Amino acid sequence: MEGGVQQLSKYRMYIGGEWVEAAGGGFFESDNPFLAQPWALIPKGNADDADRAVRAAHKALTSGPWPKLTASQRGALLRKLGDAIVPEAKRLAEVEVRDNGKLIAEMGAQTGYLPNWYYYYGGLADKIEGEVIPTDKAEMFNYTRHEPVGVVVAIIPWNSPLLLTAWKLAPALAAGCTVVLKPSEYTSASALEFMKIVEAVGFPPGVINVVTGFGAEVGTPLVDHPLVAKVAFTGSDRTGQAIYERAAKGLKRVTMELGGKSPNIVFDDCDIDNAVKGVISGIFAATGQTCIAGSRLLVQKSIHDRFVDKLVTFAKTARMGNPMNLDTQVGPVTNPMQFKKVLDYIDIAKGEGVETVLGGARATRPECGSGWFVEPTIFTGVKNSMRIAQEEVFGPVLSVIPFADEEEAVAIGNDVVFGLAAGVWTQSMRRAFIMSEKLQAGTVWINTYRAVSYLSPFGGYKRSGLGRENGQEMIREYLQTKSVWMSFATEVPNPFVMR
Repeated sequence: MEGGVQQLSKYRMYIGGEWVEAAGGGFFESDNPFLAQPWALIPKGNADDADRAVRAAHKALTSGPWPKLTASQRGALLRKLGDAIVPEAKRLAEVEVRDNGKLIAEMGAQTGYLPNWYYYYGGLADKIEGEVIPTDKAEMFNYTRHEPVGVVVAIIPWNSPLLLTAWKLAPALAAGCTVVLKPSEYTSASALEFMKIVEAVGFPPGVINVVTGFGAEVGTPLVDHPLVAKVAFTGSDRTGQAIYERAAKGLKRVTMELGGKSPNIVFDDCDIDNAVKGVISGIFAATGQTCIAGSRLLVQKSIHDRFVDKLVTFAKTARMGNPMNLDTQVGPVTNPMQFKKVLDYIDIAKGEGVETVLGGARATRPECGSGWFVEPTIFTGVKNSMRIAQEEVFGPVLSVIPFADEEEAVAIGNDVVFGLAAGVWTQSMRRAFIMSEKLQAGTVWINTYRAVSYLSPFGGYKRSGLGRENGQEMIREYLQTKSVWMSFATEVPNPFVMR
């Protein structure tokens, strides 16, 4: 502090193995959501920075030490990166909390879990095998090999920056690609702090680059760049559609994990106490700021009122406040634009005729200070046709919808443009299998919610995305297959004679 004015942390971008200023020399502020005030200055990149980063990545892909490494050597580097993250995990979590306002308990768990992606794909790097193809051609040998698709642009959202970076970066590097990361303008600091670890590990210059800035000024030039082969994006379905359209013009590959309006379905044979905790975890634990939020609660009519009473009673105990405190259970919304959006949706829902049984307004508790807090909100009397049940809010807002039986639960659950995830609470194995088969979602949880792993594929149906992340198949998203033909004939046939 000097003269009562807080000194903001000032960052630089990482391009071609060097820490650089933005081409235009400008910066923009990154806000602390709990304090509702800036804490860091982030370089304001533009098209020149995007071009510089892509060219650095392309150079690293085609020359220098990176393409000369064996798959085993790439894997060793990834595992070394995982090891280097371990002692820095707590610090990285604190940076993310300061930047996005999510709970230190959640961000700490995420950054502590990060090394597993780099260990897993580091181990997988040298286990991608081609095939020898039995051919119908005489005196021919045919085999396949898998090669990196090229330069990858990874566009990262603000809710879980480093976790979702790992989902893209680890398999891309294992495949031999080079990467340009574009973090959200709301949460760029943790990616830049992460690059200090990358630099210390010893990745060749240009293999991983970070360009910061706004979508129109940096993101669009990155997607449009002719040297980019693939775009990996996590974010809203509308932004994803725009990126998909732009990428299609260059025939670029895409992987997209987009929005959700996931049903969390509670049957009357469930363990009610566990289901209540699962519903709370699905929507309020992350302040609703997760693509897999169980924002539609479907409750069987026979237990509807009893379940809602228990849910509201339990939700009222939520402790709000400083997300850096381990005992805080609901933190602020990450940025003022999203804060306004959540409050606007609450007003829309009230206008649609719902009943507010909890919250429904900005949080004014003393422990919330001047931050962007919204009270955990529960609406009943919701019809699935309402906007509050159809559109992604991305905040701590839960819509309760009653249903009669399995058939109606499936119909309501699937009656939305999204299909990212779903939860089912039941003690019937028969019902669990039937529901998991009929629900149109990339992930279905039975008697749990929000479980993810580097081992298991993740992605969505319908407008919730394209492709899958995590698991063994993910590395294929960053590879292209080459077919090689070899003749061992002693004489090449006469080309003018038909065979």
